Parts: sequence; structure tokens; C-alpha cells
Amino acid sequence: MKDIIQLLPDSVANQIAAGEVVQRPSSVVKELMENSIDAGASKVQVIVSDGGRTLIQVIDDGKGMSEIDARLAFERHATSKIKSAEDLFSLSTMGFRGEALASIAAVAQVELLTKRPDDELGTAVAISGSRLEQQEPVMVPAGSNFKVKNLFYNIPARRKFLKSIQTEFNNIVTEFERVSLINCGIEFNLSHNGAEVISLPPSSFRQRIVNLFGKKINKELVEVEIVTPLINIKGFVGTPESARKKGALQYFFVNGRYMRHPYFAKAVNSAFEDIIPQGEQVPFFLCIDVEPSRIDVNIHPTKTEIKFENESDLWKIISAAVREALGRFNATPSLDFDDDNIPDIPVMDISGTESTPVSAPRVSYNPGYNPFKNRMPDYRKSDSSWEMLYEDASDSKPLDLSPFEDTALFESETPLYNANDDASFVEEYVPMSQYKGQYILIPVKSGLMWVHQRRAHIRVLFEKYKEQIRDKRAVSQGLLFPERVDVTLNESVTIENIQEELSFLGFDISSLGGGSFAINGVPSGIEGLSPVKLLMDIVHGVMDETNNAKAKIDERIALSMAKDVAVVAGQLLSAEEMTSLVDDLFRTAMPSITPDGQTIVYIMPDKDIERNFQR
Repeated sequence: MKDIIQLLPDSVANQIAAGEVVQRPSSVVKELMENSIDAGASKVQVIVSDGGRTLIQVIDDGKGMSEIDARLAFERHATSKIKSAEDLFSLSTMGFRGEALASIAAVAQVELLTKRPDDELGTAVAISGSRLEQQEPVMVPAGSNFKVKNLFYNIPARRKFLKSIQTEFNNIVTEFERVSLINCGIEFNLSHNGAEVISLPPSSFRQRIVNLFGKKINKELVEVEIVTPLINIKGFVGTPESARKKGALQYFFVNGRYMRHPYFAKAVNSAFEDIIPQGEQVPFFLCIDVEPSRIDVNIHPTKTEIKFENESDLWKIISAAVREALGRFNATPSLDFDDDNIPDIPVMDISGTESTPVSAPRVSYNPGYNPFKNRMPDYRKSDSSWEMLYEDASDSKPLDLSPFEDTALFESETPLYNANDDASFVEEYVPMSQYKGQYILIPVKSGLMWVHQRRAHIRVLFEKYKEQIRDKRAVSQGLLFPERVDVTLNESVTIENIQEELSFLGFDISSLGGGSFAINGVPSGIEGLSPVKLLMDIVHGVMDETNNAKAKIDERIALSMAKDVAVVAGQLLSAEEMTSLVDDLFRTAMPSITPDGQTIVYIMPDKDIERNFQR
């Protein structure tokens, strides 16, 4: 038989490797930024177009490369970081496997301009789909300038599955934040479609956090610092007041490298047990220094997962460090009154000088006093004191109950709603009632209809807001004092991208620069709600949306708005409010479920009710 196993061509092998290393445009940004850091750059500039689809450019002022190195850098497993397997256990650089540039060049058109500071001429290299197209000497500044054009141009299937421009750019921002956050001594700049998004000067770690995520977070940070034989931990955790249900900023860095570690994240959260509501999380920015020989960073292609020795011991250290930081933040030093070393605290007079010794106050009392000796008068034996309460009772007229004797009002059989030819119709007038402030109960022909009042209101408001966005109409109510909101880079980008839709809802928002916005006007009818919380709920809802078609984004905005404005559980409704809500609900296209698929209407059949009384 003919042999069937064969070696893959280098171009195919590179494309397969690219599938692990280069998952989306943000992967390219991460790899190139890390290369710039390893090159000793003091300034890194990132330029992207169309969410990284058409252009990703990273410029640095690092040490650059020679003519030979510039060409070898695009070969698989070509690296200056390791020379033997033992080097894998003493890594101190970001990249080391020599796969990044080869993988990028396999699925894109790449141009490299590079020069070492001592060289007169630099080198220009052009590669497309792993094929060298050009290499020549050029005059360029010291450092490296990578241009990655038309990502996945030669793999249409991969390019087709890229998300929208906004989603891909949000992913780029996330990687930009992770790399720039820990490397706070380096200047970083990010531009998108010709506009500068953020500029980060060299700063302290705390200031870099503030520059990335807004000034508000500065007041919510508690410093953490601990030194142990196993690990050193330094950074910040949020105060209990900074807890939120989603969107918490949580970052671990190990030896200058970002990592995801759910086990250690639980260690941080365990320190907040019984302090914050269940299901909420606090932000943290923790840098862990550990001997490179105690970790393995080579277990994942993107190097975001790291294996530690003695993880259970490290869990205890992290939890203890956070608890100690919270103790310093929340509690004043406590005194042990059984400690003989506590100094006597002298008593001072008004002038501030030490006064004469003061004796403890004494309380005098009568041991023979009986508070029950003189009892209150017994009104049961009185024949006059209670009679005045009923002096006018004999002259009062009986209550007129005649309005309640007419039961014909509840016996009409004219249907009010036509629920898509359903067999159960609500009668023309029914005695709607509210159960536990959550459900509206309505008798129908086939049984008893239960309407979840909050979900019903969400459905009604969702249709209203979606129509407002579609028709580009809304009623805005100006704020006497505009409210300021400080947001992260990702949140800022999202607000700018949905600002038009927000205006159709009635929001009047203006940018103040530096990740801050002013809310000048809000939709009418949201009295009592926080404009800032309402805006941020909408923003986070849009950021969580995976389907990025405009119609889906509009629906997500409308749904987030509806959930915030809808009645809450336990809110009592009048008869008129219940009738109006049910009327509006059954005018919608889908009254039985909410936009996110939750049940609104449930009918308990008569036979199920009667079965419980057949005993």
C-alpha cells in the first residue's frame, strides 16, 4: 500500500500555528506590543484601522534588529530568548517561542522597518502569506515599525468569522490595557481610524490605573503589599463600596505578564465574604513576583494561563494579604484591655494641662423601691370612664352596602383581548388583583391568568424604546446640574459608538475628555433613577452583546433601558395601573415572553384548580 503520512509544507504549518497564536486582530496587537517591550522600548505607538482588519501598526523606539535578524525573525521557532530547554524555567521576557511573527506573516501582509541605534541604515522586509517579497536597506529611525495589513486575507473562512469593527476594536483595547497597565514606565499611544483614543505618559502603577480607568477609581483603591519566601505581592484592591455585579476590573500580573487565574481570583473574593452582596465583585490590580523556576508559562499558546507550584499555599497568602489591607482600611487600631502594656491615658482639662486625678462617678439607688407597688387603676371596674366612648354610637346610621350588592358588573362575557386566537380571553371587566406585589391575577374563560408585572412592564417599555430609536424621536429632560461620569477606555469607546442611539432615547451626553462624560439631559419619565447608573447599565449591556448587527445593538440598548425603568418587585399598583399595564402588554407583538425569553403570562387551568378541591 502507498504511504499516507507526509510532512506539511511550511506555509500550511504556519497557518495551523497561526490558528492558535493569532485568533483575532487583538492577538496581533498583543504579540507586537510584547515584542516592543522585550526590545527595551520607552515609547510604543499602536495604530489600527477598521478594528484591525485592514491595518495594525506598532512603532517603538527599541533596540531594533540587524539585516539578518530582521529576516530570521519571521522563521518559525527563531528566537533570541532561549537556547536550551532549561531556559524555559528561567524566563524573564514576554515572548520566547519564536512563533508570533511567523504566525502573523502566514495570515497577513507584513512590512517591517527596523534599525539598530548604531547602524547607519536600517532594513525593510515585506512578507505575504509566509513568502518573502522584498528586503532592502532603507533610512529609518532607530527601533522597529511593524505594519500588518489585511489580516486573514488568504484564509477567507477565518476572515468571515471576525466580529464587527466595534467588537474587534474593543478586544484590541482590552489587550492594550493589559500590556500597558503593568508596563507603567513606558509611554503608550493608541489610535483608531486616524483619531487618537488614549495617550499614556510614563507614571506610577496607581496613576496608570487612574489614566486607564478614570479618576473615580482612585478613591476606591486600597494598597496591598506583602513579602514572603514564596511570593511577593504588591498592588491594589477595591473598597467594598466599589463592588459591582459585572464589569469589575480584575487583573493579575506575574513577573510583569498578565494572567487569568480563577483560583486566585476566588482567594481575593474570599476576603470580601460578608462584606459585599453575594454575586458582586470588587476590582483588583495585583502584581505577583515569583521565582521563574516556580512557574510554567508555556502551557497555553497565548501565555495567559500560568501553572504555579504550591497553589494552595499561594491562595492562603493572597487571601491573607487582601484581608490585612482591608483591615488597615476599615478598622482603627484596637486595644486589648487585658494587656498590661497599655499606657495610662492622662486626663486633660480645658486648658490642655494635666488635671488632678478623677474618680469614677457613683450611682445611688433605693433598694426598697418597688415599681409595681402602686398599680394602675383597673378600668374594668369603672362604670363611667368607658361610656363616653360610645355616647354617639346610638345615633349613628348603619353603613350603606348597596353599591356592593350588584354582582352583574362581574358577569359580562364580552372579551377585551384577542390573544392571537388563543382559547383564553380576558373578560371585558374582571376584578384584577395583585398578589404579593409581583403578579396580576385575572380570571379568564379557561382558568386564572397570572401576569408577572415587572416582566410585563419590561416588554411594554422595550417596545416603546425600540420604536423611539427606530423613529429617531424622544423627549429629553434637561438636568439642572449635569452629572459627570468617569469611565474606562472600553466604556468610553462604547459610549461614543452608541451616542446617536442614546440621543434617540433622550440622553444628552457630551465628552469632557480623559474618559469623562457629562450627562446634560435624560429621557423623560425616569424620575427617581440615577442617570449615571442608567447610562452604565446600557453601556455594559451593549458590551456584553455578542451579535453586533445594528438592530441587535438597538434592541440591547432598549432592553437595558427597560429593565432599569420597569416597576420593581413588590411595587403596589392601583386598579387603573394594572388595567393599563395589561392593556399595553397585549398590544405588543409577543406578550407572553420578555425580549430575553422569560415567561410573562401563565394560565392556571380550571381543572387544575378544581382538582385541589376534590377531596
